[in-house]
Amino acid sequence: MHGDMKIEEVSPAIYKLAGETDSVLATRNLTPGIRFYQEPVYTVGGVEYRGWNPTRSKLAAAILLGLESLPIKPCSRVLYLGAASGTTISHVSDIVGEGGHIWGVEFSPRPLRDFLEKVSKHRVNTSIILGDASKPEEYFGLVPMVDVVYCDVAQRNQAEILAINAGLFLKEGGTAMLCVKARSIDTAQDPSVVISREAETLAGYGFSIIFAKRLEPYEKDHALIVATYSGA
Repeated sequence: MHGDMKIEEVSPAIYKLAGETDSVLATRNLTPGIRFYQEPVYTVGGVEYRGWNPTRSKLAAAILLGLESLPIKPCSRVLYLGAASGTTISHVSDIVGEGGHIWGVEFSPRPLRDFLEKVSKHRVNTSIILGDASKPEEYFGLVPMVDVVYCDVAQRNQAEILAINAGLFLKEGGTAMLCVKARSIDTAQDPSVVISREAETLAGYGFSIIFAKRLEPYEKDHALIVATYSGA
């Protein structure tokens, strides 16, 4: 099945699968035979890939919109703030592989239970933490220094939450990734202004912005900001 599809690696462990009429972003399934959110599965050359839906993952949307060098790579250690039910983390788990690990922090018990049942119990490279991302001291002893801090929380002080966690857990020279939900920050202000302001806030905390992109048409009034961290 799907053996006639062409495959292109667009970033380490991230692929585009192209058929006769269309293409799909995908990751190689770390646990063949198991799906996590009814995503399509493709078998090419005896290898199973999971389709990565950009309307359900802001990270997938950013990749399709030009994020060419993803800082999350095989063997990366990732602190993921706002884990929700684990849709995006399941693909990040594919990317980092058995040599990497993701620590997912989630405040709400219901999506955390879904994450545990649908993802974490199948993936030894994921750990789920019930906690408030704005209070990282509560899980300080559970997370080591990481290569990437990924923040996807619907709070007004998203950039500050990311910066506080980076100060505790992100290696010097590591990368921060902020999913800006403009309407969660300011319902009246133009989203582009809100996004620029969040980037300026990160810069004030010692980050150097390397990528900033709105995520239309996949996500309205959202953006992804990627920045390196100097520890300053």
